[in-house]
Amino acid sequence: MTSAPHVLLVEDNELVTGAMRVLLEAVGARVSVAGSVAAALGFAHSDPPRLVLLDLTLPDGEGLAVIDAPRASGTKTFVALTGHDDAVTRQRCLDAGCIDVVVKPPRARELVSKAAGWLSE
Repeated sequence: MTSAPHVLLVEDNELVTGAMRVLLEAVGARVSVAGSVAAALGFAHSDPPRLVLLDLTLPDGEGLAVIDAPRASGTKTFVALTGHDDAVTRQRCLDAGCIDVVVKPPRARELVSKAAGWLSE
């Protein structure tokens, strides 16, 4: 029996995290939530995730600042979550190491489909 892939959801909005947790668990993921950069960095060493979904705007900094620590622990898949649907934001996220950018709020079916793909990489 294989263990569920660990997904770290870095998001400070409890309504968003609640909904996204349900959707990610529907694809078989074990979901941890971090509401800040500091909390997210704690998971990098204690429980390295297979996938990190990063809100760009957090109370203690920018979500993209989280990427280096989990990457050093073996995490390869990062996805940005943002309310900004523009080319500059998208390119900044891709340049930082994200494989995709999801504009919030995501459509449920689209998120489930994409998450299944990200976790199979």
